[in-house]
Amino acid sequence: MAVIETAERLLPPGLRARLGPVTRRLEAILTDPTETARAQRQALIAFVIRVLSAGIAFVSQIVLARIMGEFQYGIFAFVWVVVVLAGNLSCLGFHTSVIRFLHQHRARGDLATIRGLNLAVRLVALLSSSMVGALGFLFLHLFGETIEPYYLVPVSLALFTMPMIALGDVLDGTARSNGWTVAALSPTYLIRPALILTFMLVALWLRADPSAVTAMQAALAATYVATIFQLVRLTLRLRRLYGTGPKRFEIGPWFRISLPLFLVDGIGFLLTNADVVVVGLFLPPDQVGIYYAAAKTIVLVQFVYFSVKAAAGPRFSAILAEEDMPALASFAGQTARWSFWPSLVLGLGVLAAGELLLSLFGTAFTSGYGIMAILFCGILAKATVGPGEVLLGMAGRQNLCVLLYAITLSASIALNLVLIPRFGLTGAAMATASAMMIEAILLHIAVRRTLGFVLFAFARPSLTASAKAP
Repeated sequence: MAVIETAERLLPPGLRARLGPVTRRLEAILTDPTETARAQRQALIAFVIRVLSAGIAFVSQIVLARIMGEFQYGIFAFVWVVVVLAGNLSCLGFHTSVIRFLHQHRARGDLATIRGLNLAVRLVALLSSSMVGALGFLFLHLFGETIEPYYLVPVSLALFTMPMIALGDVLDGTARSNGWTVAALSPTYLIRPALILTFMLVALWLRADPSAVTAMQAALAATYVATIFQLVRLTLRLRRLYGTGPKRFEIGPWFRISLPLFLVDGIGFLLTNADVVVVGLFLPPDQVGIYYAAAKTIVLVQFVYFSVKAAAGPRFSAILAEEDMPALASFAGQTARWSFWPSLVLGLGVLAAGELLLSLFGTAFTSGYGIMAILFCGILAKATVGPGEVLLGMAGRQNLCVLLYAITLSASIALNLVLIPRFGLTGAAMATASAMMIEAILLHIAVRRTLGFVLFAFARPSLTASAKAP
């Protein structure tokens, strides 16, 4: 608060008067004890972390592209996307369902079940991801000759990285369920990318080859360091909060809720990354590198949506537990507006500087500017409904989410398969943007039909006659 007051005093009187409503709004967000303001603070913290993360990741990707060139950079980008995708799927939905379960158990004062939940989500992630990794090695052993040789070693390193990716995701969900936004996001989005770049530069200083193999070795080491740090820190914090008493496990109910969420999150994550994967299957690594650079540049806009999503989940869960539908409709509308308007402003700024930003990767990467513009249309469409899938998931409509996302993913894959052979990278961007638009329309319809209110950035929150608590 002292910082805001000092800044106001330093401003010219005219500008101070114009910025008065903004600073008063920011002051209210920082000091208001209400749950909505708390969610806004969490969204603001997540947004700041994502801004820092975007800066670190952007600089890191530029340096890696410059060091390795389009071909080796494309190999690394493709393999890294696949391993992060596989690691996320290996959580089996527990990185999301832990938020819902914790609020339910805490409302009952059931500390033993909370302690059991915190342990169970970690074990599920580690066991599941290890099994997926083992199957990956078996596939390489049996069918390795069908894969391009330059992918074999990076993929092998990626399989060793997978358990820590999965563990990091469930630790993220555990921290967010307790409202610890910094502890949740900083290891994955700040520490890990910074360490990847640091370890890569150290390896080059030690005269390692500037190749995708070296980059994957750096990513493996960085992932283990960041995840173990998060594990130790979060374990100590949870122990102080919930004690060290007996643990109770409700495996059946946890899995019954988590598996549909696994399908929702998995399909959603596939939607986010399907374009890079399909491009990697159809086109050579240098084209993958150009597409990945363009996508990573415009994806700076999406951390607005991610920040809102990170804060909205716990608040949705709390309101639903109180069965306060007017409050739910109001807060859901706020999350849509929080997603759309900052995304619009930020996206236009990124597009204005798009060619300059892409040129930082190398002269060949500027050909990806059109990809950025097309992807932005899809991102903006998705932002109009905010974190609608989180709302449906927390409301117990996870099965409906599975259906909607299955339709969207099917459309995305079909469009990619049709458009990439004909239009190349532009076709991939068109397919992805179209899938995002389909997703937004389906989520809008689903919320209106099931929860009885309109989820749209330009609509005022209002309940229909059919609105009722889930």
